[in-house]
Amino acid sequence: MEVLRPQLITIDGRNYRKNPIQEKTYQHEEDDDNFYQDSVEYSDEPCDAYDVEQTPQGFRSTVSAPSLLYKHIVGKRGDTKKKIEVETKTSISIPKPGQDGEIVITGQHRNGVISARTRIDVLLDTFRRKQPFTHFLAFFLNEVEVQEGFLKFQGEVLEKCSMDRGVDSSIFQNPRKLHLTIGMLVLLSEQEVQQTCEMLQRCKEEFINEISGGKPLEVEMEGIEYMNDDPGMVDVLYAKVHMKDGSNRLQELVDRVLERFQASGLIVKEWNSVKLHATVMNTLFRKDPNAEGRYNLYTADGKYIFKERESFDGRNILKLFENFYFGSLKLNSIHISQRFTVDSFGNYASCGQIDFS
Repeated sequence: MEVLRPQLITIDGRNYRKNPIQEKTYQHEEDDDNFYQDSVEYSDEPCDAYDVEQTPQGFRSTVSAPSLLYKHIVGKRGDTKKKIEVETKTSISIPKPGQDGEIVITGQHRNGVISARTRIDVLLDTFRRKQPFTHFLAFFLNEVEVQEGFLKFQGEVLEKCSMDRGVDSSIFQNPRKLHLTIGMLVLLSEQEVQQTCEMLQRCKEEFINEISGGKPLEVEMEGIEYMNDDPGMVDVLYAKVHMKDGSNRLQELVDRVLERFQASGLIVKEWNSVKLHATVMNTLFRKDPNAEGRYNLYTADGKYIFKERESFDGRNILKLFENFYFGSLKLNSIHISQRFTVDSFGNYASCGQIDFS
């Protein structure tokens, strides 16, 4: 990271510089739990965007946050909390671990309360980004025609290409879990799940109804493509999905949903557009049938896990099945799906959904 070009973190429309600051560390303690290892340089200018209440004792502001993140505000031996309190001349009250509630900031000076609130918001955002994804927005592709088409594809690939390096039945997707992902989510409480449901409902009312016309989107799943740049060493092979009428309505709909969730902070901005694809082969399935692509490569504290993968030679598959037709289907619902869970039909469990018709 360049000192003159630090990483910027955007929270509620405000930008903060994230600069490396060297501070003392404690022997035999984990680096990830030490707030000072990757601290943030704060801008302490007054900010009118925060709701600060004046009380007989001074000023007060509250922060809603999932209890899972409280420990990052407290820090080791309470050091992070103490540092913020001393530097901003405030008092910070944090619910006990496992208890839901609000973080309460009080102080004699409004600017001090705002400064403490800013620092806490940046900390919450920083450590939220290190959490593994818990949910995702998706269309389910589990209609009978498409599932049968997928099984036909699997059978023909194994019949014609099983002698190609790395190609075997273990790397194929479970047909009941075929889906189109719109975006990945970190939802750390029931309140955040409910917030996501409400946001999705607002999307439906504000633009999805207009784009869909209040009807399911008729699409076709046709053709295959690979993720990397070497067809001889493929890790992920996917099927393409397009509107039956040749329009761009599906892409427009998912891009606007993504944009709205990114603006709200529920989805971290990585891409400006959704890459519509349905994974049909993935080498992570070889050792773990429940693996979920690159999103499965992080621990609960955000550490990267290297998973050795054996790629496969996809050249013959791409040549023989380039335009394979999996089938047509009607997309009528966007689901908030929970990772690593299944429903009674073997699909990802849904925590909420909106229907187009």
